[in-house]
Amino acid sequence: MCRIEETIARAKEMGMPAVAITDHGNMYGAFKFFIKAKEMGVKAIIGVEIYKAKKSRFDKQPHQEKDQFHLVLLAKNLQGYKNLIKIVTIANLEGFYYKPRCDFKILKKYSEGLIALSGCLSGEIASLILEDQPKETERVLQQYLEIFKDDFYLELQRYPKMEKQDKVNEALVKLSRKFGVPLVATNDVHYLNKDDAYAQEILLCIQTGRNIYEKDRPMSMLDNPEMYFKSPDQMKGTFIDYPEAIENTVAIANKCNLEIPYGKWIVPEFPTPNAISAEQYLRQLVEERKSRVIGFDKKIIEDRLSYELNIIVKKGYSTYFLIVQDFVNWAKNHEVAVGPGRGSVAGSLVAYVLRITDINPLEYNLPFERFLNPDRPTPPDIDIDFADVRRDQVLHYVTKKYGEEKVGQIITFGTMEARMAVRDVTRALGMSYSQGDRLAKMIPVGKQGFSMSIAQALEESPALKFAYQTESETKKVLDVAQRVEKLSRHASVHAAGVVIADKDLIEYVPLQREVKEGRIITQYDM
Repeated sequence: MCRIEETIARAKEMGMPAVAITDHGNMYGAFKFFIKAKEMGVKAIIGVEIYKAKKSRFDKQPHQEKDQFHLVLLAKNLQGYKNLIKIVTIANLEGFYYKPRCDFKILKKYSEGLIALSGCLSGEIASLILEDQPKETERVLQQYLEIFKDDFYLELQRYPKMEKQDKVNEALVKLSRKFGVPLVATNDVHYLNKDDAYAQEILLCIQTGRNIYEKDRPMSMLDNPEMYFKSPDQMKGTFIDYPEAIENTVAIANKCNLEIPYGKWIVPEFPTPNAISAEQYLRQLVEERKSRVIGFDKKIIEDRLSYELNIIVKKGYSTYFLIVQDFVNWAKNHEVAVGPGRGSVAGSLVAYVLRITDINPLEYNLPFERFLNPDRPTPPDIDIDFADVRRDQVLHYVTKKYGEEKVGQIITFGTMEARMAVRDVTRALGMSYSQGDRLAKMIPVGKQGFSMSIAQALEESPALKFAYQTESETKKVLDVAQRVEKLSRHASVHAAGVVIADKDLIEYVPLQREVKEGRIITQYDM
């Protein structure tokens, strides 16, 4: 329940030089976290709390869903970040069984540039300690040390009234002394403020389809309302007897100096006849197809095409145009309905000549500069509409042309908007559907493409405001709903987003399978 900007702001407010993101089994927010932290002047430590299979990631026997452990991985540098992407991707594509799981084999192969922390009570070493298996505990510890060497840390956590944690901590300290493994103090952070604990529990109820009054709910944290963002002084006080564990948090932060290159225009290589350059081939195609433009003076056509081509080439977008015209023409040649052109691309005569659009900009006096001009810092958008029922055929063509490993669809996240948040929270609180429906319908619809927030609805809807002020249950629902509002609720596949890379996608982004159809999709959204 930690929003990226709020989390980084809290770290900065507390004087922390660095802050980490370690989501469970995925890297959905990693890149956005990196960018936002950079903007705010805080070092971003990119990591993941990966799930590790007890034996092999390929073991998927019934009732083995509990045979998985938590392990925190942090990227020290770009190589570590790339290896983190590979581990997360392999865990999702090969090791998924209830959760995305890696194993020792994968950790060993991709350990370079990574720091590993032994994990919480669900970590492998902690689990073996709780099972009273000292020999196996030491054997597994040695495996981790062989892989991560000086970059492996035994993770201490401390919460009130948690005897299991106390037992684990005592054993971890002994292991640290015996094997010379450094300790590090951590605190699970699932929400930002201590008083967010109840809202976090409601969020878990929404995710698991339960209500707050059910006993033995999966993933419940209500018995331990300490999983919030604590200050350095709080952590020092909690681990006053292990100052080295606190000092090692800074040591780890100092080890992590990741810089992710971004902002560079990356396109795959487009196959051209006789290996001529993309610029040469683009000019050749335009020359061959310019007869499509009729009804205008030849010099006007030549001048406009020359002007556009020079800008396209100078900006480095020759390959981009070749790729787009290729799959658009394939679609048209195979009788797939393609839209005539949408947005500023309609102002490009080159796009018209290449059949990317069916709108002659000369006929409608449309300017090219709205689409692309020498001063534009970002790549131009070419929006293309394909018939829904045959869009997958176009995607199949693109995938076959550039390779399955280089083409993928893009993830998108559905967020809890005001009405949905109210309905979900009402259900999680054990109230009736009609109660949630009644409150949700009091929330006005957003205007001009902007969604309506609960806070805004309380200002605009007298009925909702009155219910909030006079009904205790309504106040409870809306207060909690405002805390979970705008959080991601589910992941799906973007209806139109496809990425084509010059290398295997796993070199750039973490991947996973889409739930319904098993398609490979990116974990980073648009």
